Amino acid sequence: MREPAFWYRPRSLPSYALWPLGALYGAITERRMLRKGTDAGIPVICVGNYHVGGAGKTPTVLALTKLLRELGETPVVLSRGYGGRLKGPVMVDRERHGAADVGDEPLMMARDVPVVVARDRLDGVALAKSQGATVILMDDGFQNPRLQKDASLIVIDSERGLGNGEVFPAGPLRAPLRAQLARTDALVLIGDGRAANEVAAELAKRNKPELRARLKADAASLAQLLGKRVLAFAGIGDPERFFRTLRAGGIDVVHTRPFADHHMFSREEIAALAAEARGEQLTLVTTEKDLARLRGSEGVPDGIVPFAVQLEFDDPAKLRQLISDHLYKARERRFSKR
Repeated sequence: MREPAFWYRPRSLPSYALWPLGALYGAITERRMLRKGTDAGIPVICVGNYHVGGAGKTPTVLALTKLLRELGETPVVLSRGYGGRLKGPVMVDRERHGAADVGDEPLMMARDVPVVVARDRLDGVALAKSQGATVILMDDGFQNPRLQKDASLIVIDSERGLGNGEVFPAGPLRAPLRAQLARTDALVLIGDGRAANEVAAELAKRNKPELRARLKADAASLAQLLGKRVLAFAGIGDPERFFRTLRAGGIDVVHTRPFADHHMFSREEIAALAAEARGEQLTLVTTEKDLARLRGSEGVPDGIVPFAVQLEFDDPAKLRQLISDHLYKARERRFSKR
């Protein structure tokens, strides 16, 4: 889905026209969020968004994976597998599965952490626990009440913020903001922008912490591209953020080609990109998520370079303490119920 441009502009005629639908959708979602979820029996940490589209959930999940392992935990990621055909529950296997089976994000993350794809999240929890999980990391699902969360970390791109602040389809929000703020345990702001400062201030009134982070280019990816002229393409929630990250790393980005989030590239589209790159002697560059979607496709040319990024927190000790506290409280709560 390609986000409408009016979502990220001041309130306009389209948003006003769609406001009644947004109000209805928001009321249904808000009521649904009030349901009590099922206890997984082990701590569940949810990494979510207030809005549709991308903001940096996947690199946040991977950063939390690393931290949890440092704390002696065995995390397993639980994903709905958006864009994949398998309902699950299934452990993602990069040798057997493609993006069409399990979705691009689970396929990419499975390189670094065990990933369970399940439309029914309770079935997914059972499979994760059978694999020795001590902590479930939910990739998305903040608005879904099926599973009780012990901590919910909300990720916002500080450059884009929440757009016009309206509920889908009038704007990008998945539910009324007040309902989502009430269920937030911490805010992860990616980048140095100010577009989400009001949200951070509202959460500060509720004594909920703000964690600043930024996407850093992988050193090996930079070394592979420095000194080259590139054509960058991406089908993610915010392709412009990817292009900015490339330029911030000193990469000579000659052309950019944005596509809709989770775009399934056709053979003809990839052939056209390759031909354009050859014609101007450019190197084709895309995201790891896009390359995961292309993996196994026929007609994909050699030489497409995946550009890897990692999320680095400004105050890793603050994040470590936050996660440690939530894990302790989650286990103490379950122990007290015995």
